[in-house]
Amino acid sequence: MQILGVPFLLFCLIWGQSCALGGKVNKHKPWIETSYHGVITENMDTVLLDPPLVALDKDAPVPYAGEICAFKTYGQDAPFEAVVLNRTSGEGVLRASSPVDCESQKEYTFIIQAYDCGAGPSGANWKKSHKAVVHIQVDDVNEFSPVFREPLYKASVTEGKIYDSILQVEAWDQDCSPQYSQICNYEIVTAGTPFAIDRNGNIRNTERLSYDKQKSYKIMVTAFDCGQKRAKEDVAVHIDVKPVCKPGWQGWNKRVDYEPGTGSRQLFPKMHLETCGGPLSGVKAMVELQTIHIGKGCDRETYSEKSLQKLCGAASGSTDLLPASSPSTNWTASLLTDSGRDSDLIYRFDGRQAANVPDHVVPQNLTDQFTIATWMKHGPSLGLRAEKETLLCNSDKTEMNRHHYSLYVHNCRLVFLLRRDFTQVDTFRPAEFHWKLEQICDKEWHYYVINVEFPAVTLFVDGVTYEPYLVTDDWPIHTAKIDTQLTVGACWQGGEVGTPRFTQYFRGSLSGLTIRPGRIETQKVISCLQACKEGLDINSLESLAKDIKFHFNPAQSVLVVEGEDLDSINTAMTKVSYINSRQFPTSGLRRLHITTTVQCFGEDTCLSIPDTKSVVMVLPPSEPRITITGSNRLVRPASDLRGPLGVAPFKELHITSRVMKGDSSGGSRRPGVMEVMHNLDYCDVLVIGEELNIERESLEIHHSALLGKHLDATNSTSGISIYGVDSMAHYEQALRQVRYRNWRPVTLSERRFRLTCSELNGRYTSNEFNLEVQLLHHSAPVEHVNHMAAQPQYMRPVHHPLMIHTLNSHMSGSAPPAATAVIVVCIAALVVIVVIGVYRIHATHQEGSREDEDEVKDTEDDWENSALTITVNPMENIGGAQANDEEVKEDEREEEEEEKEEEEQVGGMTSAESDNSDEEGEEEEEEEEEREEVKERKQKGELEWDSSSITY
Repeated sequence: MQILGVPFLLFCLIWGQSCALGGKVNKHKPWIETSYHGVITENMDTVLLDPPLVALDKDAPVPYAGEICAFKTYGQDAPFEAVVLNRTSGEGVLRASSPVDCESQKEYTFIIQAYDCGAGPSGANWKKSHKAVVHIQVDDVNEFSPVFREPLYKASVTEGKIYDSILQVEAWDQDCSPQYSQICNYEIVTAGTPFAIDRNGNIRNTERLSYDKQKSYKIMVTAFDCGQKRAKEDVAVHIDVKPVCKPGWQGWNKRVDYEPGTGSRQLFPKMHLETCGGPLSGVKAMVELQTIHIGKGCDRETYSEKSLQKLCGAASGSTDLLPASSPSTNWTASLLTDSGRDSDLIYRFDGRQAANVPDHVVPQNLTDQFTIATWMKHGPSLGLRAEKETLLCNSDKTEMNRHHYSLYVHNCRLVFLLRRDFTQVDTFRPAEFHWKLEQICDKEWHYYVINVEFPAVTLFVDGVTYEPYLVTDDWPIHTAKIDTQLTVGACWQGGEVGTPRFTQYFRGSLSGLTIRPGRIETQKVISCLQACKEGLDINSLESLAKDIKFHFNPAQSVLVVEGEDLDSINTAMTKVSYINSRQFPTSGLRRLHITTTVQCFGEDTCLSIPDTKSVVMVLPPSEPRITITGSNRLVRPASDLRGPLGVAPFKELHITSRVMKGDSSGGSRRPGVMEVMHNLDYCDVLVIGEELNIERESLEIHHSALLGKHLDATNSTSGISIYGVDSMAHYEQALRQVRYRNWRPVTLSERRFRLTCSELNGRYTSNEFNLEVQLLHHSAPVEHVNHMAAQPQYMRPVHHPLMIHTLNSHMSGSAPPAATAVIVVCIAALVVIVVIGVYRIHATHQEGSREDEDEVKDTEDDWENSALTITVNPMENIGGAQANDEEVKEDEREEEEEEKEEEEQVGGMTSAESDNSDEEGEEEEEEEEEREEVKERKQKGELEWDSSSITY
């Protein structure tokens, strides 16, 4: 220390330090309490400590060594920091360095130490106190509201009982303290309800409830925590009142809406059987779909009988004895029709109507095999001694009253009479076949088919076979040259009476009465013809329990479900569905009837389950709008009309169908148009005005146009009818093949046709498309008309050499001047005017008689067939005309070949087309001679006119 000497003493004096040679400046550590307890309120930053945070140092009042410079904390990553408030006194405070949340952590424990300021201003050689433990508790703030554990509470009670607790609601609070996190009270907010709630959330009824008075209640409940903070959202409580337990089906709707085209629709998706807890050994449920008020017993196709037979694959050759009334089938015009059956063609007989079938319609070739089929609805006959009611009868037209064959009802028995003609064997034969069935008089529709394979006769009713219970024999009928009369709805009595009349009238309804001679109908076709398009169904058969048994009737209108387990039965009933496969079903109600039988152990029946009734409402389908479009006028030259094939009036025809679909959006219903494809069942082409004259015109369709389609056609002088269930595209193709021919077109001023098409036997019909066929007449050229701008209307351009042949041969070296072209045009125009004038004078003198008209026609033909053409603008192709002598000759050869082909076509006409008078044959010979003369003139080069721009 001597080495330091004076400098060390000066340092001590300058800085005011008490320097003692050989001693330490900072001799003591700071002192604090060994433990602290603090409290902080969440979301605050100051901690209240007990005892207060104070550090002492025995080096005081020596500067630095006796002062406190810092407090430091350790452990738990505690969000706290200690701050020195006074270095001399050692006071400090504990603060939160980040927000403190009681819900995250309620308590904190950590270590704290105090530090002095050391031996000097630099803080060197500072000393730290011992470690003290700090315990801090976070005080809660009531910041959260109670929340219910469920968004909705449901319960059910039985009427007439008082419950201690129907159900319990429960709320909870996120606050951390018992004071604010506990729920101290519940309260029913809805006023005037017969319910009360306790502090634990138990709801009870305060009076006996009645199912008839009110079936369900909805009450709102709230909660309060112990800080009296109310729940933000109240909770709804639904309480259903159940009647006193009555066995039966529950959870089903009285009405189910069915949208057409949606396939299968579940009828009872939430249905279950209430048995009131009784032990069961088996359940049998029968679901019946009642559709007797719809059409012919259910929703069937309403196409014509012939169309249905073709759809079902029946053999051709059947005769429809009750067709729709038309000019060609007018014997049903006087019969009463039931028009309220969605286009089903139904005839109603009240005991006063009958119809004679024309002789040309009656099948004349009934052999040992034939089929009679009909739809019939019939009720019990009036009176004790009921008379015979004849559906179909074939009897003598005059002289006698023998019944050759007939089908009639007598005392709710169906009888078929068949008297064979006399042969060499004069013995008894089976003659009358009797069936006694409930269906004959139950006032419901049934499909009857009688298959005759003589001597065996079989009856099918709705596809089920029935053998006759009685067969009586009779003598054969002796042959006599007496015409027979076939009648429907009664029997014709033409002999042995003063006035021929009907007798044995039928009372009931008939539809689709047909006879098919030569063969019997198959079971498959019969089932198809009477099949319903609607019925019951079961979805997801594979998901049914193994102990479930189910059975459908043939029409799928009755479903029987059996099982031993109640849950399996309930599951099976939820899968029962309704289905309608028609694209345009009949709208309206279908009734559902459920009958249930329950069996208990050791007993036949233990519970009585009431029957359940509901309805299926088939909504109206979107009706299609069938539209026929195309050209409304057809103008053709006489040669086209007179040709072997005639003209195709509907070649540009198009058939479309659209439906209006509603689209709901934004609360408003905006309709939208959608194009649909469906079948048609007939299209009629009717002649407007005078009927066709078979001596000079025809309207027909070739059989080849119907090949590969489900179509047939009939024609008459009134028009053509194409019928059969087929697509619109096939109808369109067939109609484009309809040909109109007129082999005396000079007599034609105009011919008009009207086309209409139908779907579902007239339920939906198209617009009336009118078309007019006109003859293309010749006219003189009009001055100042530029024919270069467009092709002449109704004419096809024919390309020929432009200039006269002799002119080409003489002027092959250079192009003709414009003046020469103008002179040629003028000469040509003059020639045309002279020829037309001569022609009109000649035609005027030849009017009067039929022969004169034919001569006029020949003159027109000569005009058309001549090689004379008019060049309107010779400047159009002069250069090409000079260099194309070889093309001219080639065109001449092509024209000669075309004329030969036309001659071959004329020579190859059908017998119907060639069935003309001798006068027409002479006209054809004259035309042939004129053609030969034209050919000779062409070969000599006398005439070669251009017709590329000709205008008539």
